[in-house]
Amino acid sequence: MGEKQLFAIRGAVQCRNEAADITDQVSGLYDEILRLNSLDEEAIVSVVFSVTGDLDEKNPAAALRQSGRAQNLALFAVQEARVKGGLERTIRVLIHCYLPPETEIRHSYRNGAEVLRPDRAP
Repeated sequence: MGEKQLFAIRGAVQCRNEAADITDQVSGLYDEILRLNSLDEEAIVSVVFSVTGDLDEKNPAAALRQSGRAQNLALFAVQEARVKGGLERTIRVLIHCYLPPETEIRHSYRNGAEVLRPDRAP
């Protein structure tokens, strides 16, 4: 299997406060992070979501699991700290995973959330 190192991969996405859009956006973000990092779910330790207070139609952890992904992973969701001028309608994710030490991690910011980290935009 080879030597592995623990990494934390970040991402964020904006979405409408609709259950279907939350599910679509969270699933798309998750899939993109896995693809960008050649990451298999077996290498993931945990997935933590934060959600701005204006998104209350669906829990992103439940949305991911109900989409058929992350069936055996530890998932957790919290409400994002309320900050004046903060980006609204945003779900952030933090994925802890094991990858080879030489891996160059690629984060993902999508659908308007690119403004949070323009230095990590494609």
